[in-house]
Amino acid sequence: MKALLLSEYRRLEVTDVPRPVPGPEEVLVRVAACGICGSVVHGYDGSSGRRIPPIIMGHEAAGIVAALGKGVTGIAEGDRVAFDSTVYCGSCDFCLRGQVNLCDRRQVLGVSCPDYRRAGAFAEFVVIPSRIVYRLPDNLSFAQAAMLEPVAVALHAISLTRLDANSTALVVGAGMIGLLALQALLVAGCSRVIVVDVDPSRLKLAENMGATALLQASDPDLLPRIVRFSREGVDVAVEAVGKNETVSLAISSVRKGGNVILVGNVSPEVTLPLQKVVTGQIRLQGSCASSGEYPRAIELLASDAIQVKPLITAIASLDEGPKWFERLYAREPNLMKIVLTPGMVS
Repeated sequence: MKALLLSEYRRLEVTDVPRPVPGPEEVLVRVAACGICGSVVHGYDGSSGRRIPPIIMGHEAAGIVAALGKGVTGIAEGDRVAFDSTVYCGSCDFCLRGQVNLCDRRQVLGVSCPDYRRAGAFAEFVVIPSRIVYRLPDNLSFAQAAMLEPVAVALHAISLTRLDANSTALVVGAGMIGLLALQALLVAGCSRVIVVDVDPSRLKLAENMGATALLQASDPDLLPRIVRFSREGVDVAVEAVGKNETVSLAISSVRKGGNVILVGNVSPEVTLPLQKVVTGQIRLQGSCASSGEYPRAIELLASDAIQVKPLITAIASLDEGPKWFERLYAREPNLMKIVLTPGMVS
């Protein structure tokens, strides 16, 4: 089969690799669409340490079931499906508590690290456990379905805090997760959402998706503006970048007793304004991947309650993958999600 292989850092090549065979309780999926996530762009140059070549990357995907392994039930060949990126064991203490994102034996599609290596979905076919497969409604395109993973990540983050109709929220970073978190906040009933970013084009997308206020990160009066808009500080801040200055802004923007949801993790370590956190009794909540949000994500996309089409910049063939990776790596302006079509399923 054809696959996009990271053969060495900064080198992607379309090559032929053996077609995988599903084992017991596994499903072979012909990949119709797979999105290029920010994490795989970081893996492209080795900066994440989580994509050690050679590896087939890609984890935001959807397609058609091509074959079933022994013991698979509830799924049939020909079914249109999406699948979680997290491969959890289902038997550890965390899985038994329903916290599958924290599984002791957790693996992620398209990741190779010192602990494990798992081929991803930038290929015509991929094998996955049947327990992480979800059927798609007919009105959801494969390109839209490839966005289910980041939508589920955003929904999970927002599920970790309490919101009501009087809540005011801040989203720091209008990248993919930030824009989806904005929509998840609105779906959850939050009445006012402020979005901060450095990119005017991304702020425009946020405006189109219902943001109440848009602020430039370079504004010297940024924090006073946030506080004035929210009176005493926002109730919830969603940090979707993961750098010192953005984490500090999120913490400084919340009111006493407020919540900061930490989703971004570009930097492995940041410095916290500790006295602000302690004296303001601010809750810092990390959010990792998703944990059972796929059915809700499918429902929201199928009903257009969450919009992903405006976030898809281009749909391209697998052969065009190396070119798009270079453009994303170079941080070319006005690029959001690029979706590759390895299996070319209509």
